[in-house]
Amino acid sequence: MRVVVLGGGYAGVVLTDRLEDRLPADVDLVVVDENGRHLVQHELHRAIRRPGFADDIEVPLSEIFDRARVEVATVDAVDRDSRRVEFADGSGLDYDAAAVCLGAETAFYGLPGVEERAVPLKRLADAARVRSDFEDVLAAGGGTAVVGGAGLSGVQTAGELAAFAREEGAAGDVDVVLLEALDDVAPSFPPAFQDAVREELDREGVDVRTGVTVERATDDAVETDAGDVEYDVFVWTGGIRGPDALGGERVAVRADLTVDDRTVVVGDAAKVVDAEGASVPASAQAAVREAKVAARNVEAIVADVREPADGFRPRLERYTFDSPGWLVSVGDGAVAQVGPTVFRGAAANAVKSGVGASYLASAGGVRRAVGLLREEFEVASGE
Repeated sequence: MRVVVLGGGYAGVVLTDRLEDRLPADVDLVVVDENGRHLVQHELHRAIRRPGFADDIEVPLSEIFDRARVEVATVDAVDRDSRRVEFADGSGLDYDAAAVCLGAETAFYGLPGVEERAVPLKRLADAARVRSDFEDVLAAGGGTAVVGGAGLSGVQTAGELAAFAREEGAAGDVDVVLLEALDDVAPSFPPAFQDAVREELDREGVDVRTGVTVERATDDAVETDAGDVEYDVFVWTGGIRGPDALGGERVAVRADLTVDDRTVVVGDAAKVVDAEGASVPASAQAAVREAKVAARNVEAIVADVREPADGFRPRLERYTFDSPGWLVSVGDGAVAQVGPTVFRGAAANAVKSGVGASYLASAGGVRRAVGLLREEFEVASGE
Protein backbone atom coordinates (compact mmCIF):
# COMPACT_ATOMS: atom_id res chain seq x y z
CA MET A 1 0.00 0.00 0.00
CA ARG A 2 1.27 3.47 -0.88
CA VAL A 3 0.54 6.92 0.56
CA VAL A 4 1.91 9.92 -1.33
CA VAL A 5 2.46 13.40 0.02
CA LEU A 6 2.80 15.88 -2.82
CA GLY A 7 4.90 18.87 -1.83
CA GLY A 8 7.55 19.52 0.81
CA GLY A 9 6.34 22.87 2.14
CA TYR A 10 4.93 23.56 5.60
CA ALA A 11 1.89 21.32 5.19
CA GLY A 12 3.81 18.50 3.52
CA VAL A 13 6.61 18.42 6.10
CA VAL A 14 4.33 18.48 9.16
CA LEU A 15 1.92 15.96 7.67
CA THR A 16 4.68 13.54 6.70
CA ASP A 17 6.38 13.85 10.08
CA ARG A 18 3.17 12.69 11.76
CA LEU A 19 2.40 9.99 9.22
CA GLU A 20 5.80 8.42 9.84
CA ASP A 21 4.59 7.56 13.35
CA ARG A 22 0.92 6.91 12.54
CA LEU A 23 0.98 4.65 9.49
CA PRO A 24 1.66 0.90 9.68
CA ALA A 25 5.28 0.00 9.01
CA ASP A 26 4.49 -1.78 5.74
CA VAL A 27 2.89 1.29 4.13
CA ASP A 28 5.11 2.88 1.49
CA LEU A 29 5.20 6.58 2.41
CA VAL A 30 6.50 8.78 -0.43
CA VAL A 31 7.08 12.53 -0.46
CA VAL A 32 7.25 14.07 -3.93
CA ASP A 33 8.86 17.51 -4.24
CA GLU A 34 10.21 19.46 -7.20
CA ASN A 35 13.67 20.01 -5.70
CA GLY A 36 13.78 17.81 -2.61
CA ARG A 37 14.29 20.74 -0.24
CA HIS A 38 12.04 22.45 2.31
CA LEU A 39 12.03 26.26 2.25
CA VAL A 40 11.00 28.26 5.30
CA GLN A 41 8.93 30.58 3.14
CA HIS A 42 8.02 33.18 5.76
CA GLU A 43 11.72 34.02 6.21
CA LEU A 44 12.55 34.21 2.49
CA HIS A 45 12.69 38.01 2.47
CA ARG A 46 15.73 37.84 4.79
CA ALA A 47 17.82 36.39 1.94
CA ILE A 48 17.44 39.65 -0.02
CA ARG A 49 19.62 41.58 2.41
CA ARG A 50 21.58 38.64 3.84
CA PRO A 51 22.23 36.08 1.04
CA GLY A 52 24.07 33.78 3.45
CA PHE A 53 20.79 33.40 5.32
CA ALA A 54 19.65 31.08 2.52
CA ASP A 55 21.62 28.26 4.12
CA ASP A 56 19.56 28.59 7.29
CA ILE A 57 16.09 28.55 5.73
CA GLU A 58 16.38 25.66 3.29
CA VAL A 59 16.57 22.09 4.57
CA PRO A 60 17.01 18.91 2.46
CA LEU A 61 13.92 16.78 2.97
CA SER A 62 16.16 13.75 3.37
CA GLU A 63 17.47 15.32 6.61
CA ILE A 64 13.97 15.78 8.00
CA PHE A 65 12.35 12.38 7.59
CA ASP A 66 13.32 9.07 9.11
CA ARG A 67 11.10 6.73 7.19
CA ALA A 68 9.50 8.51 4.24
CA ARG A 69 11.04 8.08 0.81
CA VAL A 70 11.71 11.38 -1.00
CA GLU A 71 11.21 11.48 -4.76
CA VAL A 72 12.38 14.57 -6.63
CA ALA A 73 9.92 15.26 -9.43
CA THR A 74 7.59 17.98 -10.69
CA VAL A 75 3.94 17.04 -10.35
CA ASP A 76 2.12 17.67 -13.62
CA ALA A 77 -1.32 16.34 -12.72
CA VAL A 78 -3.19 14.32 -10.12
CA ASP A 79 -5.65 11.81 -11.60
CA ARG A 80 -7.95 11.06 -8.68
CA ASP A 81 -10.07 8.62 -10.66
CA SER A 82 -7.16 6.30 -11.42
CA ARG A 83 -5.27 7.32 -8.27
CA ARG A 84 -2.10 8.20 -10.15
CA VAL A 85 0.27 11.17 -10.00
CA GLU A 86 1.66 12.23 -13.38
CA PHE A 87 5.10 13.85 -13.47
CA ALA A 88 6.39 16.47 -15.91
CA ASP A 89 8.97 14.03 -17.33
CA GLY A 90 6.20 11.62 -18.43
CA SER A 91 6.61 9.15 -15.58
CA GLY A 92 4.13 8.68 -12.76
CA LEU A 93 3.32 7.07 -9.44
CA ASP A 94 0.24 5.11 -8.37
CA TYR A 95 -1.15 5.59 -4.88
CA ASP A 96 -3.80 4.33 -2.50
CA ALA A 97 -4.17 7.59 -0.58
CA ALA A 98 -2.82 11.06 -1.34
CA ALA A 99 -2.20 14.34 0.44
CA VAL A 100 -1.88 17.24 -1.97
CA CYS A 101 0.31 19.90 -0.34
CA LEU A 102 1.62 21.66 -3.43
CA GLY A 103 1.30 25.19 -2.07
CA ALA A 104 0.41 28.14 -4.27
CA GLU A 105 1.97 30.22 -7.01
CA THR A 106 1.99 33.98 -7.48
CA ALA A 107 -1.16 35.39 -9.09
CA PHE A 108 -0.65 38.16 -11.66
CA TYR A 109 -4.35 38.47 -12.53
CA GLY A 110 -3.66 38.94 -16.21
CA LEU A 111 -2.40 42.48 -15.66
CA PRO A 112 -0.55 43.48 -18.85
CA GLY A 113 3.21 43.43 -18.47
CA VAL A 114 3.26 42.59 -14.77
CA GLU A 115 4.21 38.91 -14.96
CA GLU A 116 6.84 39.62 -17.64
CA ARG A 117 8.51 42.44 -15.73
CA ALA A 118 7.99 41.85 -12.00
CA VAL A 119 9.95 39.48 -9.77
CA PRO A 120 7.79 37.33 -7.44
CA LEU A 121 9.09 36.17 -4.07
CA LYS A 122 8.44 32.44 -3.83
CA ARG A 123 11.87 30.84 -4.14
CA LEU A 124 15.48 31.52 -3.19
CA ALA A 125 16.28 32.34 -6.81
CA ASP A 126 13.68 35.12 -6.62
CA ALA A 127 15.33 36.62 -3.54
CA ALA A 128 18.70 36.46 -5.27
CA ARG A 129 17.32 38.26 -8.31
CA VAL A 130 15.71 41.01 -6.19
CA ARG A 131 19.02 41.49 -4.37
CA SER A 132 20.96 41.69 -7.65
CA ASP A 133 18.57 44.23 -9.14
CA PHE A 134 18.64 46.31 -5.95
CA GLU A 135 22.44 46.22 -5.82
CA ASP A 136 22.41 47.69 -9.34
CA VAL A 137 20.26 50.55 -8.03
CA LEU A 138 22.67 51.17 -5.17
CA ALA A 139 25.65 51.09 -7.50
CA ALA A 140 23.95 53.61 -9.80
CA GLY A 141 23.57 56.04 -6.94
CA GLY A 142 19.86 55.60 -6.33
CA GLY A 143 16.49 54.81 -7.83
CA THR A 144 13.09 53.40 -6.98
CA ALA A 145 11.97 49.94 -5.88
CA VAL A 146 8.25 49.23 -6.21
CA VAL A 147 6.58 46.39 -4.30
CA GLY A 148 3.08 45.48 -5.48
CA GLY A 149 0.83 44.06 -2.77
CA ALA A 150 0.89 44.91 0.95
CA GLY A 151 0.07 41.55 2.45
CA LEU A 152 2.63 40.15 4.86
CA SER A 153 5.05 39.15 2.09
CA GLY A 154 4.92 42.59 0.50
CA VAL A 155 5.32 44.33 3.86
CA GLN A 156 8.37 42.22 4.70
CA THR A 157 9.92 42.74 1.26
CA ALA A 158 9.46 46.52 1.34
CA GLY A 159 10.84 46.72 4.88
CA GLU A 160 13.84 44.63 3.93
CA LEU A 161 14.68 46.80 0.90
CA ALA A 162 14.38 50.00 2.95
CA ALA A 163 16.67 48.57 5.64
CA PHE A 164 19.12 47.40 2.95
CA ALA A 165 19.32 50.93 1.53
CA ARG A 166 19.83 52.39 5.00
CA GLU A 167 22.65 49.93 5.77
CA GLU A 168 24.39 50.96 2.56
CA GLY A 169 24.07 54.65 3.42
CA ALA A 170 21.64 55.20 0.55
CA ALA A 171 18.37 55.79 2.40
CA GLY A 172 18.10 59.31 0.96
CA ASP A 173 18.83 58.13 -2.57
CA VAL A 174 16.54 55.08 -2.82
CA ASP A 175 12.75 55.22 -2.68
CA VAL A 176 10.84 52.08 -1.67
CA VAL A 177 7.19 52.32 -2.72
CA LEU A 178 4.61 49.82 -1.46
CA LEU A 179 1.35 49.69 -3.46
CA GLU A 180 -1.90 48.18 -2.17
CA ALA A 181 -5.30 48.18 -3.88
CA LEU A 182 -7.21 48.01 -0.59
CA ASP A 183 -7.35 50.74 2.01
CA ASP A 184 -4.91 49.28 4.53
CA VAL A 185 -1.64 47.40 4.67
CA ALA A 186 -2.00 43.80 5.88
CA PRO A 187 -5.65 44.07 4.81
CA SER A 188 -6.69 40.62 6.02
CA PHE A 189 -5.60 41.26 9.60
CA PRO A 190 -7.05 43.02 12.69
CA PRO A 191 -7.05 46.86 12.71
CA ALA A 192 -4.62 47.20 15.65
CA PHE A 193 -2.14 44.93 13.86
CA GLN A 194 -2.56 46.93 10.63
CA ASP A 195 -1.89 50.20 12.45
CA ALA A 196 1.30 48.89 14.05
CA VAL A 197 2.54 47.51 10.72
CA ARG A 198 1.90 50.86 9.03
CA GLU A 199 3.83 52.67 11.75
CA GLU A 200 6.79 50.30 11.35
CA LEU A 201 6.78 50.85 7.58
CA ASP A 202 6.73 54.60 8.15
CA ARG A 203 9.63 54.25 10.58
CA GLU A 204 11.63 52.41 7.91
CA GLY A 205 10.88 55.17 5.40
CA VAL A 206 8.71 53.10 3.06
CA ASP A 207 6.38 55.18 0.85
CA VAL A 208 3.07 53.37 1.46
CA ARG A 209 0.28 54.02 -1.04
CA THR A 210 -3.01 52.28 -0.28
CA GLY A 211 -6.20 52.42 -2.32
CA VAL A 212 -4.05 52.30 -5.47
CA THR A 213 -4.80 49.70 -8.15
CA VAL A 214 -2.05 48.47 -10.47
CA GLU A 215 -3.29 48.37 -14.06
CA ARG A 216 -0.23 47.39 -16.07
CA ALA A 217 3.56 47.57 -16.20
CA THR A 218 5.96 48.84 -18.83
CA ASP A 219 9.74 48.61 -18.89
CA ASP A 220 9.97 51.84 -16.95
CA ALA A 221 6.81 52.29 -14.88
CA VAL A 222 4.04 50.62 -12.94
CA GLU A 223 0.84 52.21 -14.23
CA THR A 224 -1.92 52.62 -11.65
CA ASP A 225 -5.29 54.31 -11.39
CA ALA A 226 -3.54 57.04 -9.40
CA GLY A 227 -0.78 57.67 -11.93
CA ASP A 228 2.47 56.08 -13.06
CA VAL A 229 5.24 55.04 -10.68
CA GLU A 230 8.63 54.78 -12.35
CA TYR A 231 10.77 51.91 -11.08
CA ASP A 232 14.21 50.36 -11.24
CA VAL A 233 13.21 47.27 -9.25
CA PHE A 234 9.71 45.79 -9.38
CA VAL A 235 8.63 43.03 -6.97
CA TRP A 236 5.13 41.52 -7.13
CA THR A 237 3.51 39.94 -4.07
CA GLY A 238 -0.06 40.82 -5.01
CA GLY A 239 -1.80 37.49 -4.47
CA ILE A 240 -1.76 33.73 -4.93
CA ARG A 241 -3.29 31.13 -7.21
CA GLY A 242 -3.38 27.35 -7.14
CA PRO A 243 -0.48 25.22 -8.41
CA ASP A 244 -0.22 24.36 -12.10
CA ALA A 245 -0.84 20.68 -11.32
CA LEU A 246 -4.33 21.67 -10.13
CA GLY A 247 -5.06 23.83 -13.14
CA GLY A 248 -3.99 27.00 -11.37
CA GLU A 249 -6.96 26.77 -9.00
CA ARG A 250 -6.99 26.47 -5.23
CA VAL A 251 -9.23 23.49 -4.49
CA ALA A 252 -12.29 24.00 -2.30
CA VAL A 253 -12.24 21.42 0.49
CA ARG A 254 -14.53 20.43 3.32
CA ALA A 255 -13.68 20.98 6.96
CA ASP A 256 -12.23 17.44 7.07
CA LEU A 257 -9.81 18.59 4.32
CA THR A 258 -10.90 15.89 1.86
CA VAL A 259 -11.94 16.14 -1.78
CA ASP A 260 -12.78 12.45 -2.12
CA ASP A 261 -12.53 9.32 0.01
CA ARG A 262 -8.80 8.86 -0.74
CA THR A 263 -7.47 12.42 -1.07
CA VAL A 264 -6.85 15.36 1.26
CA VAL A 265 -5.71 18.81 0.12
CA VAL A 266 -3.83 20.86 2.68
CA GLY A 267 -2.16 24.27 2.93
CA ASP A 268 -2.21 27.06 0.35
CA ALA A 269 -3.32 24.69 -2.43
CA ALA A 270 -6.69 24.47 -0.66
CA LYS A 271 -9.49 26.92 -0.03
CA VAL A 272 -10.64 25.66 3.35
CA VAL A 273 -13.95 26.38 5.01
CA ASP A 274 -13.58 25.18 8.59
CA ALA A 275 -16.00 23.39 10.90
CA GLU A 276 -17.52 26.72 11.95
CA GLY A 277 -18.10 27.86 8.38
CA ALA A 278 -15.24 30.37 8.38
CA SER A 279 -12.86 30.79 5.45
CA VAL A 280 -9.30 29.94 6.51
CA PRO A 281 -6.57 32.42 5.47
CA ALA A 282 -3.66 31.10 3.44
CA SER A 283 -0.75 31.21 5.89
CA ALA A 284 2.05 29.08 7.26
CA GLN A 285 0.36 28.69 10.63
CA ALA A 286 -2.89 27.54 9.01
CA ALA A 287 -0.99 25.01 6.87
CA VAL A 288 0.77 23.57 9.92
CA ARG A 289 -2.45 23.24 11.91
CA GLU A 290 -4.37 21.77 8.99
CA ALA A 291 -1.60 19.22 8.48
CA LYS A 292 -2.02 17.87 12.01
CA VAL A 293 -5.71 17.22 11.39
CA ALA A 294 -5.01 15.83 7.92
CA ALA A 295 -2.50 13.32 9.34
CA ARG A 296 -5.14 11.85 11.62
CA ASN A 297 -7.60 11.69 8.73
CA VAL A 298 -5.11 10.01 6.39
CA GLU A 299 -4.46 7.46 9.12
CA ALA A 300 -8.23 6.77 9.28
CA ILE A 301 -8.47 6.55 5.48
CA VAL A 302 -5.63 4.02 5.33
CA ALA A 303 -7.23 1.92 8.05
CA ASP A 304 -10.55 1.98 6.17
CA VAL A 305 -8.94 0.98 2.87
CA ARG A 306 -7.36 -2.00 4.59
CA GLU A 307 -10.47 -3.01 6.49
CA PRO A 308 -13.59 -1.35 5.07
CA ALA A 309 -16.37 -0.81 7.61
CA ASP A 310 -19.29 -2.31 5.70
CA GLY A 311 -19.40 0.49 3.15
CA PHE A 312 -19.48 3.28 5.72
CA ARG A 313 -17.04 6.14 5.30
CA PRO A 314 -14.60 6.46 8.22
CA ARG A 315 -15.34 9.19 10.71
CA LEU A 316 -12.91 12.01 10.02
CA GLU A 317 -11.84 14.92 12.19
CA ARG A 318 -12.97 18.41 11.21
CA TYR A 319 -10.60 21.34 11.26
CA THR A 320 -11.34 24.62 13.06
CA PHE A 321 -9.02 27.57 12.50
CA ASP A 322 -7.89 29.23 15.71
CA SER A 323 -4.94 31.58 15.37
CA PRO A 324 -2.76 32.24 18.42
CA GLY A 325 -1.59 35.48 16.82
CA TRP A 326 0.26 37.06 13.92
CA LEU A 327 3.87 38.02 13.26
CA VAL A 328 5.58 40.11 10.59
CA SER A 329 9.07 41.52 10.10
CA VAL A 330 9.51 45.10 8.92
CA GLY A 331 13.19 45.74 8.22
CA ASP A 332 15.01 45.42 11.54
CA GLY A 333 11.75 45.68 13.44
CA ALA A 334 8.74 43.43 13.81
CA VAL A 335 5.10 43.46 14.83
CA ALA A 336 3.47 40.68 16.83
CA GLN A 337 -0.10 40.20 17.95
CA VAL A 338 -0.89 37.65 20.61
CA GLY A 339 -4.55 37.64 21.50
CA PRO A 340 -5.67 41.28 21.60
CA THR A 341 -2.19 42.59 22.47
CA VAL A 342 0.03 44.09 19.78
CA PHE A 343 3.71 44.74 20.50
CA ARG A 344 6.78 45.78 18.55
CA GLY A 345 10.52 46.18 18.92
CA ALA A 346 12.83 43.66 20.59
CA ALA A 347 9.95 41.69 22.12
CA ALA A 348 8.30 41.20 18.72
CA ASN A 349 11.63 40.25 17.12
CA ALA A 350 12.23 37.70 19.87
CA VAL A 351 8.82 36.13 19.33
CA LYS A 352 9.26 35.95 15.58
CA SER A 353 12.76 34.49 15.68
CA GLY A 354 11.72 32.05 18.41
CA VAL A 355 8.78 30.80 16.37
CA GLY A 356 10.97 30.38 13.30
CA ALA A 357 13.73 28.60 15.18
CA SER A 358 11.26 26.34 16.97
CA TYR A 359 9.73 25.35 13.64
CA LEU A 360 13.13 24.66 12.06
CA ALA A 361 14.24 22.58 15.01
CA SER A 362 11.04 20.55 14.91
CA ALA A 363 11.57 20.02 11.17
CA GLY A 364 15.05 18.62 11.71
CA GLY A 365 17.01 21.79 10.92
CA VAL A 366 18.67 22.34 14.28
CA ARG A 367 21.82 23.90 12.80
CA ARG A 368 19.66 26.21 10.72
CA ALA A 369 17.58 27.12 13.75
CA VAL A 370 20.76 28.26 15.52
CA GLY A 371 21.72 30.28 12.45
CA LEU A 372 18.33 31.97 12.38
CA LEU A 373 18.57 32.96 16.02
CA ARG A 374 22.12 34.24 15.55
CA GLU A 375 21.01 36.36 12.60
CA GLU A 376 18.06 37.85 14.50
CA PHE A 377 20.05 38.77 17.59
CA GLU A 378 22.95 40.24 15.62
CA VAL A 379 20.49 42.49 13.78
CA ALA A 380 18.73 43.44 17.03
CA SER A 381 21.99 44.36 18.71
CA GLY A 382 23.41 46.17 15.68
CA GLU A 383 26.45 43.90 15.38
